[in-house]
Amino acid sequence: MHDARLTPARADLAAKHLEGKVDAASFVEGELLEVHETIAPLRRAPSADAELMTQALKGEHVTIYDRNGEGWAWGQLQGDGYVGWLPDAALGKPGPTPTHKVIVIRSFAFPGPSIKLPPVETPLMLSRLAVAREVEGFAVTHDGLFLPQQHLAGIDHKEADFVVVAERFVGTPYLWGGKSSLGVDCSGLVQLSLNAAGLACLRDSDMQQASLGHAIDLAQAKGLQRGDLLFWKGHVAIARDAATIVHANAHHMATVIEDTAAAIARIKAAGSELVAIKRLEGA
Repeated sequence: MHDARLTPARADLAAKHLEGKVDAASFVEGELLEVHETIAPLRRAPSADAELMTQALKGEHVTIYDRNGEGWAWGQLQGDGYVGWLPDAALGKPGPTPTHKVIVIRSFAFPGPSIKLPPVETPLMLSRLAVAREVEGFAVTHDGLFLPQQHLAGIDHKEADFVVVAERFVGTPYLWGGKSSLGVDCSGLVQLSLNAAGLACLRDSDMQQASLGHAIDLAQAKGLQRGDLLFWKGHVAIARDAATIVHANAHHMATVIEDTAAAIARIKAAGSELVAIKRLEGA
């Protein structure tokens, strides 16, 4: 059984590479495009009020297989393989190869080399940019935007500790399907943090539970190590140490640091038991 979230296939249409593997009325090659907006929603259906499944950041590539003629494009993100509908207006032909990425939770892009100018964009963590030159403390992109140099690093830069990255998002509002400092959900926080450390990570908590690290006994919840991932049905949190976690959650409607035992008890009282603890390889 194929996971519809990761398989570009519908009854009427599917990706050409899936021919012979799935049933569909037609198969198409798809068109490689790039997200040109600061952030683009990927929705379950082609409608502005449809469920937000995830988000795509500027510079991310997406293969588009269908357009509905009403401003929506259906395709698959190259980064994590997620499938859904994006606003066609947020997409364009791929530009120059990205050289840098944003390493702070959000930055500002100015039209010239001065922080006194009104910013024209707010690039977000892990946005991918093609820098043409550097001048007066700014990195200048190929499309003429000026970003503070200290907010960027080379495209291959890896953060040393993904938990530190997650902690930077404390206070960020909770947003179902969110994947930035403008709004983030539990699995989005895990994905962003691991990606910043150069580690691949699927989007949703059930995918993360199935694919990341190795399981440790739930009885070891009192002996957690930094970077352990705690899973409930539909929720994931990151251990900071033996006693505290950082997680985006709808109870606080924010990313917070919380006492682990208290959080486990609170979530259990709401009807959900801790179902797994995963320790990342090498930890």
